[in-house]
This record gives sequence, structure tokens and C-alpha cells, in this order.
Amino acid sequence: MATTTAPHRTPAGDAEPRRPERPAAHVPGATGASGADLLRWATAGSVDDGKSTLVGRLLYDSKAVLADQLEAVERTSHDRGQRAPDLALLTDGLRAEREQGITIDVAYRYFATPRRRFILADTPGHVQYTRNMVTGASTAQLTVVLVDARHGVVEQTRRHLAVAALLRVPHVVLAVNKMDLVDYAEPVFTAIAKEFAAHAASLGVRGVTAIPISALVGDGVVTASSRMPWYAGPTLLDHLERVDVGGEPAARPARFPVQGVIRHDGARHYAGQLAAGVLRVGDRVTVLPSGRTTTIRSIDLLGRAVGAARAAQSVTLRLADELDVARGDLIAPADAAPAATRDVEAAVCHLHDRPLRPGEQVLLRHTTRTVRAVVREVYGAAELGPNDIGRISLRTAEPIAADAYEDARETGSFLLIDPADGATRTAGMVGAAPRGTTDADA
Repeated sequence: MATTTAPHRTPAGDAEPRRPERPAAHVPGATGASGADLLRWATAGSVDDGKSTLVGRLLYDSKAVLADQLEAVERTSHDRGQRAPDLALLTDGLRAEREQGITIDVAYRYFATPRRRFILADTPGHVQYTRNMVTGASTAQLTVVLVDARHGVVEQTRRHLAVAALLRVPHVVLAVNKMDLVDYAEPVFTAIAKEFAAHAASLGVRGVTAIPISALVGDGVVTASSRMPWYAGPTLLDHLERVDVGGEPAARPARFPVQGVIRHDGARHYAGQLAAGVLRVGDRVTVLPSGRTTTIRSIDLLGRAVGAARAAQSVTLRLADELDVARGDLIAPADAAPAATRDVEAAVCHLHDRPLRPGEQVLLRHTTRTVRAVVREVYGAAELGPNDIGRISLRTAEPIAADAYEDARETGSFLLIDPADGATRTAGMVGAAPRGTTDADA
């Protein structure tokens, strides 16, 4: 247990923010971090565990807040009778959120340090906004799950951890927040970290990194805390800057969803963004769902010919043969192509207020392809309501070439669309869900 005495904590937002001496971070549009790699990360955790305050503290202490943003926060905080800026307001953008002091929508922030660029998604903690958390974490490479040191792991903590497992988020961080309210006690942190790690392991989540912090005071977020001499690990920002996320999409087999067909100089060129892997001139590829095989004749990137394209690059391909390729087709290596199928088993999170039931006609949007489909079965339930997580089977009118979500998030995910009004109904992940991650497993 720490031998130092915890400072007195005043009502939220009244603790005086302090900025540590640290090289200035960069805001969008600034130079200096353009060569750094990008980390997409999201917050998660139960309501009032301090997610928005953590994000605000991170932005404030890393000097990634513009002057006019800070002035607006100071003005709002003053109007509420708070002596110091409420850092949570840096991310709580909706009027309803500011009035209630909670996060409803997903708030995105972009910033950079000299080591790395960041896109962060601050997600809601309330159970009724689970669908927003799914949206925020769907593209995340890392999720920070906050736990209030006073309350430990609660039901919504487990639910958000299950969502992270369901979405196969590669890295999970446990941030035990409000350590100042438990006198920075090491046994409290250790017990929470042990319980969280055990539950994570039961969901198939490996390698959880646990970090003790106080977002309100600033301990352990950007600078190390003298109040926790028993903790020798990294601060949260140190971990975010150093965690290895390089090479994940590029290491997988190439996947090129065709976005459009361009006719130029009497030839057909296929435009799109490479979702995963590497494609090279001369590679033998298969076009799905037709199954026709050919080779890549040329690759153009930003108007110039290149020998290869990597994941996340937007390019145009020309094939050696004039095949019937259209928007929605998938180009993949001939020796590592996914199977085209009309039968889809998936884990899903239902996003719409109207329930999803067996027999419903929907549109299935997978990469750049949209096909008609019918819900054949909802496993373990008669229907899925808003924010429900479950498992379903679908039958599509035309084949789709999808990977298992566990193998490739980009080509293993889909959306179900209402054909009547175009509303998004459900987010889906192809393949079996990790045991314990769906409501049907409860």
C-alpha cells in the first residue's frame, strides 16, 4: 500500500488541472508527427467510471487542446459553479451530454505526439448505449476499459469486455481509475486487475495490460505518480505510444473490394482500397464470387504506376484478362481466397429500436457489396432488441466472399440494412462468437 496520503478530492471538475512538463503534442493539421504510425483506440467501461475525464486529461496534459476549446470548457465549467475546468467537456459534445454529465454519442478526437498519431473514440457507459460502444470499438486496435477503484469490476465492465472480445480488438488495457479515492492502495488495484484478467481469459482475451490512474488528479495518465511508488509500469500515454500494432493488416492475405470500374485507354481499371495484405504486379488472383482467375497487369497509385500496393492504400488495378468485374466483387490471391457462400453464421449486435426477427428480409452490406438476405434463425432468443448481442444465421440471394471475422475484421464484418428506409439495423461479425460474449450465453 502506498505510504503517501491521498489529496482531498472535491466535486468532479473542481480539482485544479495541472500540466506536466512534456513535449507539446500535435493537433490535426500540425506537422512533426506525419511519419509516425497511427493507433485507433476506444474507451469503454461503466457509466461514471471516468472515461470522458480520462480522455480530457490525456488531451490536456499532452497539450493537444486548442486555446478556444479550453476557453469554451472553462466558460461552461464556470457557469456550472466549478472552480476548475471540467476536462470531460473536451469530449462530451452533445448538449444532452453536457447537461446530464454523461456520454451518449461516440466522441472522436484526433491528436498526435512526437511518437504516434491517434484517433480515439470515447464511448458511452450506459447499457442502453451499448450499440454506440460497438460503433466506437469496431475499428479500434486497442480498447481502454476503465474501472472505478471503489466499485471494482461490475456488470457493464463485463459487458464491454465481452464486446471487445466479440470485436476481436487486438489489445485491451485495464485502467483502474479514481485511485485517489482508495488512498492509492496497491491491494485494491491488484485485486481488480486479477479479477479482470481472469474474466478476460475466459472470453479469449489475452495479454491485458493493467494501469492504475486518477484521471481527475492526473496520476498515471501522462506522467508517473509519486503517490504509487509500488507501480513500476508505464503510464497510460506511454503504453499507447509504444504498443506494437504495426503490420497487422499487411500480414494477412490480400483482400481488394472493388469500389468502381474505370474505363481508360480502351481498358478496364478497378478502383478500391486494399483492405488487407499486399498485391504485386504479376500476382495470380481470383475474382469473387465468379471464381475467375487472372494476373495483375498494372497497379496505379495517385496517378503513377507502382509495383505493389499495401493495406489501406487506395489504388486502381488492371488485370491481364478482360473479365466481367463489377463493384462489390472481391479480388484476392488465387491460393488464399475466401470461399463464396450464401449461408452466413454470425455474431451480431442489434443497433435499431425495432427488433430483428427470423424471417425478416434485409439488405446485407459487406465491404462494397450489397445483397438481399433473409434472417433464418436467431439463436437462443425469439428476437434481438436494441443493444442485444446474439448469434444469427442468414441466407443471401447472391454469394458473398467473406472471411471469418476472427481472421480478418475488414472482410469479416457486415451491416444489415432495412430495405424500406435504408436504416442500419444490425452490425455483424462472420463466424462463431467467443463463448460468453453474447446475451444468449448468459
